[in-house]
Amino acid sequence: MTDSPADATPYEVLGVPATADDDELRRAYRRAARETHPDLGGDARRFRQVQIAWERIGTPAARRAYDAGSRASAPRTPSGSSVWAHDEDGTFAPPTARRDSRPRARSHGHPGGRSREVFLQAEREWVGLGDPIEDPYDPALVRSAPRHIRRLLAEALAEEATAAIVSEMGIGVSVWHDLDAGAEGKLDHAVLTPSGLWAVESIDWGAPVRVEHGEIAGETLAPGERPVKELVRAARAVQKQTRVKFTGRLMVVPDSAVDEDVQVVGPARKPTALVVRRSALGQVLNGVFSPEGSVDVFEIRDRLQQTVRFV
Repeated sequence: MTDSPADATPYEVLGVPATADDDELRRAYRRAARETHPDLGGDARRFRQVQIAWERIGTPAARRAYDAGSRASAPRTPSGSSVWAHDEDGTFAPPTARRDSRPRARSHGHPGGRSREVFLQAEREWVGLGDPIEDPYDPALVRSAPRHIRRLLAEALAEEATAAIVSEMGIGVSVWHDLDAGAEGKLDHAVLTPSGLWAVESIDWGAPVRVEHGEIAGETLAPGERPVKELVRAARAVQKQTRVKFTGRLMVVPDSAVDEDVQVVGPARKPTALVVRRSALGQVLNGVFSPEGSVDVFEIRDRLQQTVRFV
């Protein structure tokens, strides 16, 4: 578990409802520990998840703190922003205005904006339309929501985390967020650097993923979900609309989701996309993995400014 809204909750890891009594919880932990223990043929990663789950809810005090939505500091991204949000208290609220005056990348659009709207709508429907929600980002409320709703928030936070990293790359970089891709939905980001124009998707499944047969696979992906294919289609739709060609396509995932900084999807010579750990994004955008040559930044930026549409 990486403290992402998309993660399985401790109750989900142990396979019990949040209403389970202490005895039921203890039995579930012992059963899960036996089933996952590496010495008994289990999986070491799953065994570690079980131990973390028990640390969080295994005692009455810890369980009360978790159920109340403890606002202990969340893990930080390489840019210094919280993985869950940009608040110092570890909540899920939208990022606040920055306080320093260092030059930042030129930014257009609202990163994570559409994903937050979808999350809030889904949360309202789950709670009950018409029922008041005092704080839709309250950790206790979010953690009690079904996982597919929590994942919507995780996607918004992933987009905001990417935006935070790109923004620190300086004024020579331009980025457009939440681009309209027509029938294909949206493209999370288009990032223009001297190394090229990149179509970027930011996503968080709350569990490890792998590259398999030209796609991303993992136990928490929805049935029929094909992230690489969806990224390709969205990028092509934006490319057709703007008449500007992308240098490459990037799928940015949390560091904990993969074992390598960069993984190639498709042929090595002409990749379909690159799966990039969040901490390695700056390197990739700075041209470490880009084709030889550069792009006319001014021409591309002007073309995008004239033609791009936002959702």
